[in-house]
Amino acid sequence: MTNTVQFMLDGALVRATVADPSVTLLTYLRYEMARTGTKEGCAEGDCGACTVVVGELRDGNVHYRAVNACILFLATLDGKELLTVESLKSKDGGLHPVQKALVETHGSQCGFCTPGFVMSLYALYLKGVVSTKAEIEEAIAGNLCRCTGYGPIIDAATKMHEIGADELPDLAAKTNALMNLKRDVTLKIEGRAQISGGRTVYYAPVTIAALTKLYSDNPDAILLAGGTDVGLWVTKMHKTLNTVISVSDVAELKEIKDLGGCVEIGAGVNYSDAMAVLSGLYPDMGGVMRRIGSTQIRNSGTIGGNIANGSPIGDMPPLLITAAAQVVARSIEGVRTLDIEDYFIDYGVQDIKPGEFLEKIIVPKPAEGLMYGAYKLSKRFDQDISAVCASFAVLTHMGVTRRVRIAFGGMAATPKRAAKAEAMMLGKPFNIATIEAAMAAMADDFTPLSDMRASANYRLQVAQNLLMKFYLEQQGEVETRLLNKEPVYAQ
Repeated sequence: MTNTVQFMLDGALVRATVADPSVTLLTYLRYEMARTGTKEGCAEGDCGACTVVVGELRDGNVHYRAVNACILFLATLDGKELLTVESLKSKDGGLHPVQKALVETHGSQCGFCTPGFVMSLYALYLKGVVSTKAEIEEAIAGNLCRCTGYGPIIDAATKMHEIGADELPDLAAKTNALMNLKRDVTLKIEGRAQISGGRTVYYAPVTIAALTKLYSDNPDAILLAGGTDVGLWVTKMHKTLNTVISVSDVAELKEIKDLGGCVEIGAGVNYSDAMAVLSGLYPDMGGVMRRIGSTQIRNSGTIGGNIANGSPIGDMPPLLITAAAQVVARSIEGVRTLDIEDYFIDYGVQDIKPGEFLEKIIVPKPAEGLMYGAYKLSKRFDQDISAVCASFAVLTHMGVTRRVRIAFGGMAATPKRAAKAEAMMLGKPFNIATIEAAMAAMADDFTPLSDMRASANYRLQVAQNLLMKFYLEQQGEVETRLLNKEPVYAQ
């Protein structure tokens, strides 16, 4: 057992003593290292003021990503590289090109949010190429500013490479440093390393076999992947986590495999990596995925975690249900495969046994001619919880519906298919009369609730109208999609 985490910071090795395995990186930076450039705004991964950049080895090379330090546990940094806003001193001790660009374009006023913007832009800068406006907007969508406005900040992002591209790190040297560190990391001992402090015990397995044995021995443990949910249990709910098993370094859970007719996505694959694959198969799925959280959240949050928590308003399950996806669960007793729709039993209840965890998601490639649509309706376009998430998949032959899947999130206690609406369409002509009949049948499929995001009546009407929207788009009669924004069809 050890209480030390080792990571690289500014080219030097840091051996951090972890008194509490659930302490966040933000807390450690501010109170132990006095790196107060990283700010605390929301403590829930929403505002981006705490953004830092983490580098880790992948396929023999170092890859950098912007993440939220406020919900990232310090213990998960073992064997990685950390960069904070203080790390950006230029070679001559002056401002980094990213910082200088913000100064020259007047991209900062009160300055509280500025370090987070700097680090989000720095992650973009590390790609080494000038970014498009869309890429810039995507990179800073998770950073909130109430003073400057985004115009000058976007100008800074377009200017930072002009000011200087000679501040890019030596990636070969960074990779070698992390490889050397990886051979000597403290926690990863025989795949079952452990630290403890206070009332929390933290395990960090690196193989699927070690994880399976650990979880069998500790079936009540919290499985920690990206921490975008569990992190809030600590920062917002002030929960004490008794036993935590981090799955973030289990290599098998981070694999994506193309098996010809389907793709296998490890449960530990983050949204950003999964989106690159799934959007190529189902473009509308990718359109919804880019609205799940921010770049920082998608760089940390995992597909498996979104499914495993069983939320009725999780965005991925409806999209995967209509794609006829399956999940593979593993335990000490072996593996079993089930349709993803059968994984959700009731509110807060999933088909998962003690000591069993999600290993991967199997997503079939779309059949030729499959019509697929996915829509997210929320009050705010970016970083908002869905009021309704809808997905449709229809295959026709000679104008008749031969296969149909309709699934919604936010309409029931679980992500759920609209069975009666599907039955109304199956074997019928794919025309407006059939769609209107299916819309009416949805009233028997769902009894949605009213909450702060939407009323029950609104949810039902929106669900019905989204089916009509899907139909009209497939017919090419109207073009209503604008960056996946959802106008309501008026009957």
